[in-house]
Amino acid sequence: MPDQTIEEQNIDPFKPYKGRFKSYHQIPEKGRAQKDIFSELSTMSEEENAKWKNGKVSGTFYHAADEHRAFLNNVFSLFSHVNVIQADLCPSMSKFESEIVSMAASILHADAVKKVNPEDTVCGTVTSGGTESIIMAMKVYRDHAYKEKGITAPEIIKPKTAHPAFDKAGGYFGIKVVDIPVELPDFRVDPNAVASAINKNTVAIIGSAGNYPYGLIDPLEELSEIALAHDIGFHVDGCLGGFILPWIEKLGYNIPIFDFRLPGVTSMSADTHKYGFGLKGTSVVLYRNKNLRKYQYFNVPDFPGGIYVSPSSSGSRSGGLTASTWASMVYLGEEGYMKAAREIMTVADKIKQGIDDIPELLLIGEPTFVISFRSKEIDVFHVNDFMKTKGWRFNVLQLPPALHFCVTMPQTQVPGIADQLINDLHSGVEYAKSKSGTVAETTALYGMAGTVESNQMVSELLYGYLDYFYTVV
Repeated sequence: MPDQTIEEQNIDPFKPYKGRFKSYHQIPEKGRAQKDIFSELSTMSEEENAKWKNGKVSGTFYHAADEHRAFLNNVFSLFSHVNVIQADLCPSMSKFESEIVSMAASILHADAVKKVNPEDTVCGTVTSGGTESIIMAMKVYRDHAYKEKGITAPEIIKPKTAHPAFDKAGGYFGIKVVDIPVELPDFRVDPNAVASAINKNTVAIIGSAGNYPYGLIDPLEELSEIALAHDIGFHVDGCLGGFILPWIEKLGYNIPIFDFRLPGVTSMSADTHKYGFGLKGTSVVLYRNKNLRKYQYFNVPDFPGGIYVSPSSSGSRSGGLTASTWASMVYLGEEGYMKAAREIMTVADKIKQGIDDIPELLLIGEPTFVISFRSKEIDVFHVNDFMKTKGWRFNVLQLPPALHFCVTMPQTQVPGIADQLINDLHSGVEYAKSKSGTVAETTALYGMAGTVESNQMVSELLYGYLDYFYTVV
């Protein structure tokens, strides 16, 4: 991508096809030719792929090379028309989903639970993504606590850094969400603060492996002990790290225990569509035993259309996603996942070292595949403004201002990408110094949050964006 000025970067990035391609406010009276439609969509795809194939986008795209993606697309096409819930017609769906769950459980040390209780067996379901995995687990804790403990005003306790899906679950299911602030030096949750917040209505506590802002693993061993002591649920959100931390650990990195080896862990979420390298739209939620999982199920036995039962909040789901996820796991195998993890960490280690060598930037915690940093001397939002002109897309963090770069497979396929990033960061730091005392463009949104009044203003802006997203131009 050619260098652009900050002003050029701000030209309506959400509606770039306005005036280039025909817009449709209603179904056309006469359909278009397939080749014309495909040509138009190919143009969009090629232009959008160019934005991330250069390795300059943090996270977002996780696939293990074009050949791998093409293979999964071929598999998807075999089952794209299949509805997972119609397993009587397509029993392959039961094979694929049960094996996806079992394989995911195995890398997260499901075998360890029987050492604590021989009657427990880790189980779970496939979901549409990390958010559904999380909200399903929170529904489980709400319903389990009501049925078996009589709790009618359920509360969960989470670090402020835990994914907003937990807040969404609270909003959807009437669960009070208690946030525990995180602080320097590494913004991991304080177990003592979690313990102090527990009361008679607490149904579960949350930890991340790792959290989205910083990629850091919360002190899960201590949280496990707290959960056991209070006889409450403990969910580990491994949506981001669940399919890469096991391999990083095997590579010899110092990774704290984060999975079912901890006796207090009662559920986990892990995204197969991230470092599992499946197509977008699948995740796994796992439970320590079937007694917990049954609270995720939903049924209407007296529905006039026939007995209805569903394992999660989704109804119809494409069998193509299920089949391609299974195919990704079986195709790569442990050897393939280890190879990917090794290549990802090679790039991540170079980036980490390069940032650590820039005096004005401070690494946050002990990064693995997500490298987050802040500064005491310059405005990192100015750095972000500059990096955007070079085609980079960092994830912008707030409270306090920081940036992170999540390394995925695309970065491993661009020679010298780590050196290029560090060189541009050096220039970005110098740019930030030259802009000292001025307000960064990134600050226009991210610098506003923090108070009730400003949060309301940000909310209105975000809702305005969603309204615009659904506006035909």
